[in-house]
Amino acid sequence: MTAYTSGSKYVNARTTSPYGSYQAETLCLNRSNSQMEAILDNVKLEQLSPQNSQLIIIDQQPQMAFGVQSIDRQVLKNNVVALAKAAKVFNVPTIITTVESKSFSGPPFPELLAVYPEAPILERTSMNSWDDQKVRDALAKTGRKKVIVSGLWTEVCNNSFSLAAMREGGYEIYMVEDASGGTSVAAHNYSMLRMIQAGVVPVTWQQVMLEWQRDWAHRETYDAVMNIVKEHSGAYGMGVDYAYTMVHKAPERVAHGPVLEPVVAG
Repeated sequence: MTAYTSGSKYVNARTTSPYGSYQAETLCLNRSNSQMEAILDNVKLEQLSPQNSQLIIIDQQPQMAFGVQSIDRQVLKNNVVALAKAAKVFNVPTIITTVESKSFSGPPFPELLAVYPEAPILERTSMNSWDDQKVRDALAKTGRKKVIVSGLWTEVCNNSFSLAAMREGGYEIYMVEDASGGTSVAAHNYSMLRMIQAGVVPVTWQQVMLEWQRDWAHRETYDAVMNIVKEHSGAYGMGVDYAYTMVHKAPERVAHGPVLEPVVAG
């Protein structure tokens, strides 16, 4: 919860998040209400859309995943693949970049490459993707300033890329918290907090997908989104399957052998 007082010297804000509760006093320089409204009327209040955003997937590779301790690694891979599938459904430009794949980290997750079998993989030696010119060129090519980030590790590759891309490239960064991971819970959380304080917007993979969908009346993407939900959204997906088959009497989504009726033993 944040309180603004017009004409006062300070804005006092207390925020509670998964990364802890903190209080900050920000110099307000006696701004008027209209000035405060102008500050709040910024591009980060725009919803993500398939037309205004792009996705970069950073170092989703086995050796990098081995070190992740902030999220279950199977859940991490599920979420990364789901995000990639969603980006493909909505034709959102997607960049895949890797670090030292031959000498250390290994190739990207096969399930990720299966989503984008023809996509170029931008190999790097730098921990900071922004330091590689291929990455900068790929980002600039789309002309889109909203950059959605999924990467490993949060405290190194995600952190350095985000801060540099905002400062030097003028990009808005949307960090997919549950499709990224750090070497400890503390490393991930404090890196997320540092990025948030610098202006990064935290999001989750399903939040991004549903923000792209926006309206269930958009039938051209409805079925594909529901397929991703059923495959990757856990209990939500189970509920969709149940509703389709038990409430709407739709056929089951996989074929199987005959159902043998109960026979009482005895």
